[in-house]
Amino acid sequence: MPFIKIFNKKKINLSILKKILLEKGFTVKKKRVFFNFYNLKSLYYTGFSSIFIILFSFFLPFSLNIKKDIVVAKTTIENNSKQNFQKVLEGKPIKKNEKIDDGLDIKNLFQDIFSFDQVPTDTVRLSASTIKQLFKETNYNLDEVRKKGIVKPIRLSLLPNEMKKIESTKKKKNLFIQIVLPLIIEENDKIRLDRKKLFVILNRSNNTNAEKKWLNLKFKQYGVLKKDLSTLKVRMDEVPISLAIAQAAKETGWGTSRFAIEGNALFGQWTWSGEGIKPAGIDNENASHKVMKFKVLKASVRAYQRNLNTHGSYRKFRSARAEMRDNNEELDSLILADYLDKYAATGKEYTVIIKKIIQQNALKDFDKVKLLPSSIQLKNLI
Repeated sequence: MPFIKIFNKKKINLSILKKILLEKGFTVKKKRVFFNFYNLKSLYYTGFSSIFIILFSFFLPFSLNIKKDIVVAKTTIENNSKQNFQKVLEGKPIKKNEKIDDGLDIKNLFQDIFSFDQVPTDTVRLSASTIKQLFKETNYNLDEVRKKGIVKPIRLSLLPNEMKKIESTKKKKNLFIQIVLPLIIEENDKIRLDRKKLFVILNRSNNTNAEKKWLNLKFKQYGVLKKDLSTLKVRMDEVPISLAIAQAAKETGWGTSRFAIEGNALFGQWTWSGEGIKPAGIDNENASHKVMKFKVLKASVRAYQRNLNTHGSYRKFRSARAEMRDNNEELDSLILADYLDKYAATGKEYTVIIKKIIQQNALKDFDKVKLLPSSIQLKNLI
C-alpha cells in the first residue's frame, strides 16, 4: 500500500501525506501562528526601540549628575593629611614621619604684595615734626598704648627723612615704634580673620563654591602644595608684635637705614632679581644680592610675615608656634626668636640681639594691644 510505502521511507513527504489524507476524507487545516517572528519582526523592533528610548531618557539625568559630581570632586579641596590635621586640632603629637608644612610653591607667593604697586596710595612723605604733631593731636603715645592696650589706626606709608637727625635715642625709638606698630597689628589682624574663617570652613560638612575659591587663594598665597589643610593651618598664623618690632629695629637701625628710607624695607629681605637696593661696597651686580624695595611700608610688613610663614628656613619657627597654639599658650617672642638663627648670617648671635631688643625696650607690652577697629569684623577681634 502507498501509505505503508510512505512510512518506510527515510523521510516523510508531507505533500503526499496531505493528498492521501484528503482522499480518505480527512480535512487538513493549517495551524495559524499568531506570533511568528518573521511576520511580526517589524513590530518587535518597534517595541524594543521604544523600550530602549524610554530607559535611555530615564537614566540620562543620572549619568549627567554623576559626570557633574566627578567634575566638582576634581575641584574640591583635598585634605591629604586629614588625620594629621585632626591631631593638630586636638593638640595631639604628630609622629616624626608624618610630614606637614613641607614644600613650597613660590609661583603666587607674593602676588598680593606686588599688588600694592598697582593700588593708588597716599605716599606723601611727612616730616618728623609733622608726624609728632599728628600723634600729639590724636593723643597717640606709647604710654597710653601700654596702659589701655589700644592703638590708634594711624597708618603712614613712608618714614620721615629726619630719622637720623633725631638726637634723642628714646624719642627716635618711640617715633619708630609708633609708625610701625599700627602696620604690624593690621597685618596680624588680617591673618587672624583669615585663620578664623579657615576654622569656620573646616567645621562645616559642606562648603560653598565661594569658600572653596577662598581656600584655593590661600593655598597660593602660602605656597601650600597638594592643598594640604594641615600645612595651611600651620602657616596661616600671626607673628608676635614684639618680635616684628625688634627685627624691624635691628634691620633698619630704628628706621635710619638707607634701605628703610629709600625702599621702605623694614626687614632687610634679600632679592637676586627684580627691583631692589644694592648694598654699599658690592661692585659685581651678577654675584650680589639686593635688598628688596617696596612702594609702601605696609607691603614690607606683609612680605616679612609671608616670608616667616612660608620659607623653609623658618619651618622650626612655625612648628614651635604651632605647638604653643596646641597647648593654648600665648605666642612668646623670646622663645620663638631662638628659631630665627637663619634669618641673618650671624646665626645664634642674631637671635641673642633680637631678644635683647625685646627685653630692653619692653616690647612684649605690645603683644596684646589691639588696633582701634575700623570695621565690625575687626571690632569682633577685640
